[in-house]
Amino acid sequence: MKNFKMKYGKIKMNVPVKEENLLREIEGNPFEVTKTVDEIITDALHNPIGSSRLKDIVKEGETVCLVIPDITRGWQQTPKFLPEIIRELNEGGIKDEDIVIISAAGSHRKQTKEEHEMLIGKELIERFDVLDHDCFDKDNLVFVGETSFGNKIHVNKKAVECDHIVLAGGIVYHFLAGWSGGRKSILPGIVSYDTIMKNHELSLSKTLGEGKNKEAGGGKLKGNPVHEDMMEASAFVKPSFIFNVIMEPNGNIGAAVAGDYIKAHIEGCKIVESIDGVYIDQKADLAIATAGGYPKDINLYQASKTLMNAREAVKEGGTIIVLSQCSEGLGGNADVQHILLNFDNLLDREKDLREKYSISKDIAYIICDIADKFDVILVSDIDSNLLKKANITAVKTIEEALEITYKQKGENLKTYVMTHGANTFPTLK
Repeated sequence: MKNFKMKYGKIKMNVPVKEENLLREIEGNPFEVTKTVDEIITDALHNPIGSSRLKDIVKEGETVCLVIPDITRGWQQTPKFLPEIIRELNEGGIKDEDIVIISAAGSHRKQTKEEHEMLIGKELIERFDVLDHDCFDKDNLVFVGETSFGNKIHVNKKAVECDHIVLAGGIVYHFLAGWSGGRKSILPGIVSYDTIMKNHELSLSKTLGEGKNKEAGGGKLKGNPVHEDMMEASAFVKPSFIFNVIMEPNGNIGAAVAGDYIKAHIEGCKIVESIDGVYIDQKADLAIATAGGYPKDINLYQASKTLMNAREAVKEGGTIIVLSQCSEGLGGNADVQHILLNFDNLLDREKDLREKYSISKDIAYIICDIADKFDVILVSDIDSNLLKKANITAVKTIEEALEITYKQKGENLKTYVMTHGANTFPTLK
């Protein structure tokens, strides 16, 4: 018997797996960091991909919009690299008063002053204001064009009015767009609500009953309509430069890319794939995954990414056990709860999603879709009655989860253990 210590809320659970059943532990690939964080940041800025240095792109007297993430992307550790980006702009002749900092909130809520300080740091908050993008503020949105997918692109007016747009953020796998980072700072970051929803709706297949478009998913760019629509939208505003960080397995900045918003982003995606893209030889009967403990497992909505990653490692009809405390229950907004609680079959959920699309509904739909194709057991504090219609079994202990699984399917189940389930993305060779 091999025991794994897996994060659950603010503690660790002991997860026993018979060694003869264990295919492997799926975790991030070895990634050696030989530079300090400061060196990583400086090297990327001084050696941009596909473009000149930022200080050589801008000119004195020009205005710059610096697009940064919002507080939900705090893992990107923006205060560590924003001062260096602004130093580059200053060296290029750009004065502080000619720099506008916009937080790419997408459809998220407005942020507090304290959160703004967390985003840019104590030094910069004394020099700059942070403007939260409001996707519903039509007076501060401007139409820039329509994509080949029929998406009318309305972008933050203050950003468009600047001479340069600089995108700053980070790259991880993304369940719809393939990878985050790069063009996502524009769409969904600083566009209208309708533009965001039209884009994300492209992740649905064209035919009712077929559910999700299989080309719109983690690690996919070519042929992915969500990504391609984002690229067309970004081309309308022509970002001058990007800076994106990549995290190493311990959650620290392990690499960074800078330069052309297309070429640098592609190189960044390759680095993410080399760290978190884990090749597997076969799909398993069972995957046991942790969402990563608090706050990644604060609710089911947050833990959904672990479910999405774990399904990649399991045969259809197999079992997925996810450790996710869900101390705040289902999470998300009323749309999430509507999809989870008010239907008892996938087709009706899909009809509702198509009738009035929202990203919150979509994530809830994906959770139910996974539970329709796999046996999903949640080790959680969540009220099990909340998940009955979603076809998810909720239990309090890993022992209960394993007992149910072995009773249903026998004890000789080929098993993967995912100790970093929210990050690692299994790919069949």
